[in-house]
Amino acid sequence: MQITLTITDSPAAEEVALIGQNLAAYNDADVGPSGRRVLVVTVRDEAGALRAGISGYTAWGWLYVQWLWVDERLRGQGMAGRLLTAAEDEARARGCQSAWIDTFNPVAEKAYTRQGYEVFGELPDFPVGRSRKFLQKRLVASD
Repeated sequence: MQITLTITDSPAAEEVALIGQNLAAYNDADVGPSGRRVLVVTVRDEAGALRAGISGYTAWGWLYVQWLWVDERLRGQGMAGRLLTAAEDEARARGCQSAWIDTFNPVAEKAYTRQGYEVFGELPDFPVGRSRKFLQKRLVASD
């Protein structure tokens, strides 16, 4: 078999999807189906404009919060905690036992630790001058 290695910053959406599908198929065969489901929580104002939200997914009994954003006008009011609580409640309803999130923002890290998350890993200088922290939280009591 002759192969060609290509590097691009503008891949075809079909190629990206196929990579994900093939990896998912491999992982499903290796450790069992992930049961991956998207999980989104949004906050809108009276006009319907998006003011805060979480985007992530549940898989293999875990909630992964990929993005958490709060509009500047709502910051400092516990909105991140309310979003996380809503996402965690839905994750529990889906059978998840734990959650994880990562950040390089010290303010966000404090919000997550107030919510009960604990740091389990760190990448120094990611980005330079900051550390990316990985945090986890148990969603159900251990037996």
